Amino acid sequence: AVGAREGIIAFKAKYVEAIAAVQPLLASNMRIHILKDIYPAGDEVITIWMATGRRVPPAALPKDVGVAVNNVLTLINLARAVDHGTPVTERTLTISGAVSDPITVTVPIGTPLRDVIARAGSITTAKPYFVNGGPMMGKLLDGIDQPVTKTTGGIIVLPEDHIVIRRHRQPMRDVMAIARAVCEQCNLCTELCPRHLIGHELHPALIVRSANYHDIGKPSVLLSALTCSECAICEQWACPVNISPMRINVALKEKFRAEGARYVGDLRPLDPMAEHRLVPTSRLVTRLGIAPYNKKAPLDESETHPAMVVLNLRQHVGAAALPVVQVGDVVQRGQLLAEIPPEALGARIHASISGRVSAVSSQSITVTA
Repeated sequence: AVGAREGIIAFKAKYVEAIAAVQPLLASNMRIHILKDIYPAGDEVITIWMATGRRVPPAALPKDVGVAVNNVLTLINLARAVDHGTPVTERTLTISGAVSDPITVTVPIGTPLRDVIARAGSITTAKPYFVNGGPMMGKLLDGIDQPVTKTTGGIIVLPEDHIVIRRHRQPMRDVMAIARAVCEQCNLCTELCPRHLIGHELHPALIVRSANYHDIGKPSVLLSALTCSECAICEQWACPVNISPMRINVALKEKFRAEGARYVGDLRPLDPMAEHRLVPTSRLVTRLGIAPYNKKAPLDESETHPAMVVLNLRQHVGAAALPVVQVGDVVQRGQLLAEIPPEALGARIHASISGRVSAVSSQSITVTA
């Protein structure tokens, strides 16, 4: 469909069963590439470099170097759409962390998160907090009385005093105060930054210095914060004194985007130490204090039948979808509920269960079974 001459399926070596299952199915113009078990191998820019040797320039897209990247779930959804005309109505996610029975489940989009988390048994900490996504790049949820969306990642349950939770809850004023008071100018945040290693101008140490002391230097140094992938290596791994260059980058990105600023910069030479400075996943798991939770979360293939789903109208990049149904309408699973606005970037929303539309607003549509 995209005119590619070669297909590459990238696996980490530890996924032995998956590699064995896929190998016999490869077409003549496809190959498997084995990735090192490092973080952030899942960052598409790093995956492209490791699998093809090509480097995506800062502020560019994979297509600019002749590559298209899709993850496993996207490809599954594409196959369902092409082969069966099935829209995206469900999401597969893992519930792990401080739960008695870690589990991987597939649920209708819009299912209450509280119900999904209950599938993992009892919560084993008195004051649980919930992270949507991974321990490095996930976002702290403000509660679990919200629905599963198309972009919900795995849910990690962690105790209140866990380092990952304390990082998330740290006020921005404290982040800046710590950076100003204790930065040693050691430069490790830059030397271990994956984007810096592959030749981007991103220089976390200089950004922290500039933000702390209003030392603008080259304006492009601060603007390079726009190219930060928010992988959190600088925060969770590199810095010996608990500074968070990533949080400073995020604050700068919000400011620059509000101003309509854009980063323009060239790709520099690859750091000769790039392959040796990426972080082993096993070491990172230990550093993050999540080794006790690093357990199997088996796939439970039993169907989920929620009594009600709440379908957010903006689960995607771009404009919110526009409802095409009204309260009282009877809908079937897979039926179109909201359409992309004219001349806008967006995505359609389809019913994830069969039932009756019980509420419609500018933010969501509720369907009751």
